[in-house]
Amino acid sequence: MNTSKHISEKINGVVYGLISLSLGLISLTMIGSALYEIWTSLHEKTLLTKALLDAVGFIVIGTAVFDVSRFLVEEEVFKIHGDETSLKQRTTLIKFLVIITIAVSLEALVFVFTAAKKDISLLIYPTFLLLSAVMLVIGLGVYQKMTREEQ
Repeated sequence: MNTSKHISEKINGVVYGLISLSLGLISLTMIGSALYEIWTSLHEKTLLTKALLDAVGFIVIGTAVFDVSRFLVEEEVFKIHGDETSLKQRTTLIKFLVIITIAVSLEALVFVFTAAKKDISLLIYPTFLLLSAVMLVIGLGVYQKMTREEQ
């Protein structure tokens, strides 16, 4: 029975390691792609502002994905546990949600400026994105309030 548990833990570590490696590569690819788009925009004299705003979104999301990857390696592959594990999970979740909120807000702002220049009726989608960002902020505040440690 102990041997099967040991084998199960090894398989678990390998699977989480592969998942973490995949997430890490995806996040680095996103960041590299964002930097390449800026480089291309500079050299082809295309709209630099849009490239920069898109790059911010990709880099922010890439950072969040990389943070999740790091967390999986620490917790599931190397089993770096301690008394602070639940605090670490909470902190990682909060960081991830903040980064996603920033990305959604940036995307909404880009769409607002784009729609405002083309057709005012296109503002429906960015409005819902902004409302989603507001709901994320409210939800994050409620989560922090409900899970904070009493001092």
